[in-house]
Amino acid sequence: MNEFKKDIQSKTNDVIDSGIGFVASFVFFFVIFGIGVLFSVIGQ
Repeated sequence: MNEFKKDIQSKTNDVIDSGIGFVASFVFFFVIFGIGVLFSVIGQ
C-alpha cells in the first residue's frame, strides 16, 4: 500500500476545496473589477 495513503493530512473532499478556491478567486477578481468601475464612475 502507498505510504502516503496511510497518513493523509486532510480528510475533506477535494471537490469542496476546489469549489472554495474557485469562489474565493472569483470574489477577489470581482472586488478588483468593482474598485476599477468605482474609480471610473468617480473620475467622470
